[in-house]
Amino acid sequence: MGDLLGFPKGLIVNFVVRNVRKMVPAWSLPGHVTFNDAVSAGRRLTLAKPQLGPDDVAVLQYTGGTTGVSKGATLLHRTLVANLLASEAWMQPGLNRRKISGQTTIVCALPLYHVFAFVTCGLLGMRTGALNILIPNPRDLAGTVKELAKYRINIFPAVNTLFNGLANNADFAKLDFSELVISNGGGMAVQEAVAKKWLAVTGCPICEGYGLSETSAGVTCNPTDSEAYTGTIGLPLPNVEIRILDDGGQDVPLGQAGEIAIRGPQVMRDYWQQPEETAKVMTPDGFFKSGDVGIMDARGYTKIVDRKKDMILVSGFNVYPNEVEAVVAAHPGVLECAAIGVPDKNSGEAVMLFVVRKDPALTQEALMAYCHDELTGYKRPKVIEFRQELPKTNVGKILRRELRDGVIKQRA
Repeated sequence: MGDLLGFPKGLIVNFVVRNVRKMVPAWSLPGHVTFNDAVSAGRRLTLAKPQLGPDDVAVLQYTGGTTGVSKGATLLHRTLVANLLASEAWMQPGLNRRKISGQTTIVCALPLYHVFAFVTCGLLGMRTGALNILIPNPRDLAGTVKELAKYRINIFPAVNTLFNGLANNADFAKLDFSELVISNGGGMAVQEAVAKKWLAVTGCPICEGYGLSETSAGVTCNPTDSEAYTGTIGLPLPNVEIRILDDGGQDVPLGQAGEIAIRGPQVMRDYWQQPEETAKVMTPDGFFKSGDVGIMDARGYTKIVDRKKDMILVSGFNVYPNEVEAVVAAHPGVLECAAIGVPDKNSGEAVMLFVVRKDPALTQEALMAYCHDELTGYKRPKVIEFRQELPKTNVGKILRRELRDGVIKQRA
């Protein structure tokens, strides 16, 4: 972290990060080159500028790998430009919601290698001449709030877990939100309980959107001048087509659940050097099958149900973890939660719930009783386990797969 801070500050920062805060894990990489050595070597070279066009490869955007092996989505220059221009147009109503004094300010509390930060914060910020506030460790809520206090924030893209953590932070509630005009939720489902809390604290509703590494980020979004949380991922961005497909690749009627398929200039060319994986997700007419289950209403708004791979099958009934988690998250004693499917000899699978308590006095019995009142029988958790924290990606997305693997390992 201190490599570009110069001497002696950089030396001190690296020493503290490595030896005091213990943030650098043990590692071994034979033949490695340090960052500063690589930069120094680069300064001695001359750039042979390549001739680039719209159809040349710009980036290999690797998927998160939360449900399988990470793959490189091949994004061309034209795919990134198409998404960037669509996103810029989409944000205008929100920016016109109220007067902004000075330069537009974006909070970037996401890792820059993730497509949400790369396009929505980085490229869009540069395109619009915005100031990006880079937060290296958003899990450090106290440090994040201290940094945000220095600015008047206008745009805040984040995932549900960060919205939740900040909305429940007393010092965050003291900040000036008078010029916060867009709170953009993505990366995972935004829970209604979190959206209500965020609105109460900031006065700015969460405008939920949807995107993937394979689509250069944004696919859909709620209107940025929305006055309330809609519980949907909104409408397709300009030039994007959405279909909801059954397992046979046919369109389902409006109001029914199916796999979200996407076509448009933002969609990747292929998975890098993986033609078989590419063939699995692309339809003959050019739609990318996302692996996400959604429902589209008559207005064209789509609601995310869940990832197909995360669906729990209880006695032949489909249970989507997002639905269970949304209900449980509304309990005043719950801070965070995650639902997974575990093997069950009677029903095939059963729902298991992991909970981080907001109220230390919350008991399994009380939460079971709450779920009994709020959820139909087959959706109720059979097991509840309290945790101090839940495993997350660097973006802040809860890793259900890691929870499942841990349970399976314990039972083996």
